[in-house]
Amino acid sequence: MATAAQIADEVLQRYVDGRLEPHHAAEVERHLAGHPDLARRVAAWRAQREALRAAFAGASAEPTPPPPELTLAHLLGARLQRRASFWPIAAGVVLALGIGAAGGWYASARREPDRTQLAVSLLQQQALASHDVYAADRRHPIEVPADQSEHLAQWLSNRLHRTVAAPDLASAGYHLLGGRLLATEHAGAAALFMYENAQHERLSVVMRPMASELAAARIDEAHGPVNLCAWIQRGIGYAVVAAAPDATLDAIAREIDQQSG
Repeated sequence: MATAAQIADEVLQRYVDGRLEPHHAAEVERHLAGHPDLARRVAAWRAQREALRAAFAGASAEPTPPPPELTLAHLLGARLQRRASFWPIAAGVVLALGIGAAGGWYASARREPDRTQLAVSLLQQQALASHDVYAADRRHPIEVPADQSEHLAQWLSNRLHRTVAAPDLASAGYHLLGGRLLATEHAGAAALFMYENAQHERLSVVMRPMASELAAARIDEAHGPVNLCAWIQRGIGYAVVAAAPDATLDAIAREIDQQSG
């Protein structure tokens, strides 16, 4: 186990997955308690993990049968071994439990996730976590600086398999600092463009590849000190994050729409 100052992403991921020994997990929790930025990052990973688990738990086209111990026959057999004087009560309770359990498993198996909602949720989580981590870094918020914008656009387009470029947000008072490559929960690639205004306030634009059939109108949400605007169109999910009013983010979103159209 690394020291608290050297906890690697691999260890944090094992912590999120519940694969650490109890004393190692306790060490990670103590470290997170003193590092709120890292704690929010880990919380975002856990949220992504739970969103995926919830979304795909019922992806099977056929109903999943309940485990043997929850079948009506097993429950009735177990209760019938009790004294005969308790038969009326036992039969009623067991029948209700058995039908409820089987019905619950069937409903869960038949429930399919809304792909668009899941895609927007993952986009929002990644954009918020990325902004939280990189916007706060005053020295190294980006990998490729703005003076290499052509190289940045070509590099990210090749990795995302989509044509992407940093939007020009000068009309909104933000100048480009540069950009970086992000990893998605499916080991895919996404792009982050970082901007700053005259007050040295940072704004992030995240672009993430999406299935061509997905589309979502702009959604505004507040998350603590920052606001977020996210949408999906033409095979790309967009998210704008900043400590700025919704009206400002909506105007920037419209500008990005116009430039990407």
